[in-house]
Amino acid sequence: MTAVVSTESAKPAAGITPERIGVLLVNLGTPDSADTRGVRVYLKEFLSDPRVIEDQGLKWKLVLNGIILRIRPARKARDYRKIWNNEKNESPLKTITRAQSDKLAAAISEEDHVVVDWAMRYGNPSIASRVEALTAQGCGRLLVVPLYPQYSAATSATVCDEVFRVLAGMRAQPTLRVAPPYYDDPDYIEALAVSINAHLKTLPFQPELIVASFHGMPKKYVDKGDPYLAQCIATTESLRKRLGLDASKLLLTFQSRFGFDAWLQPYTDQTMERLAKEGIRRVAVVMPGFSADCLETLEEIALENAETFKHNGGEQFAAVPCLNDSDPGMDVIRQLVLRELQGWI
Repeated sequence: MTAVVSTESAKPAAGITPERIGVLLVNLGTPDSADTRGVRVYLKEFLSDPRVIEDQGLKWKLVLNGIILRIRPARKARDYRKIWNNEKNESPLKTITRAQSDKLAAAISEEDHVVVDWAMRYGNPSIASRVEALTAQGCGRLLVVPLYPQYSAATSATVCDEVFRVLAGMRAQPTLRVAPPYYDDPDYIEALAVSINAHLKTLPFQPELIVASFHGMPKKYVDKGDPYLAQCIATTESLRKRLGLDASKLLLTFQSRFGFDAWLQPYTDQTMERLAKEGIRRVAVVMPGFSADCLETLEEIALENAETFKHNGGEQFAAVPCLNDSDPGMDVIRQLVLRELQGWI
């Protein structure tokens, strides 16, 4: 026998609140502290992800725990201390991502049922903690925004993996959307161009050429079907067109290689050495694969690669800041979020 309950007599469940929409900005991650222990904890989580290091077999575990996590954390901790935000005792990536979240919330504040938050894929605040916080605030719909202009399995996909893992443990799951990569979005290309031109005007020199440096990836990942390389090329070609530069004046390179496998080439550090030895004396570097300045931009490019360039005969080097929470950068994020929220707001 079927029981029928009148909707007039039914009482709402305790704790039910009007449905809200959560927007979660997610970036790569950061250690909680700029010391050896903090970096070790961060690296262990990062390098234990099978999206980052696909072969997580016994050999890798022995190398990771027996060599890498014994040696690398102390060296990377020194690098983090060079760029650390000592006032807030956090990495610049955390400072900037928080600012992006705050500014986005202010920019769409007229949508009072939208709640904006931020998380890191590795480290804190964790994706799990922020998804739980958003659902606790009554967010029955969730837009996740991986802050990577170009898609790769090692970045965007692993954000999705973690979000799905968190949702798998929830009985009442929010409805989910994930923002797509925006590598050739006209707003993004325009923001890059505006940012680059504005920064070049502040320099006491005119660069002979610009290098667009993207985070590297093992070549075999692309061979298996990862679209990252194609999207980096598309970004660079769109930027060349917008800036009116040909391939000899805006170069495409890849940084941050790790391990012994062949990675995407040309390598940024080797390009800096080659350019200097070929007589290039003035260069600027832009990093269109990063939505916010971090260790890879502030230390690896602005310090390490600048030293490589000058050591080999270069004279003037400029690292163009990432879009960060600048007005052009925030316009990109705002436009992306509003587009992906269509039908929900």
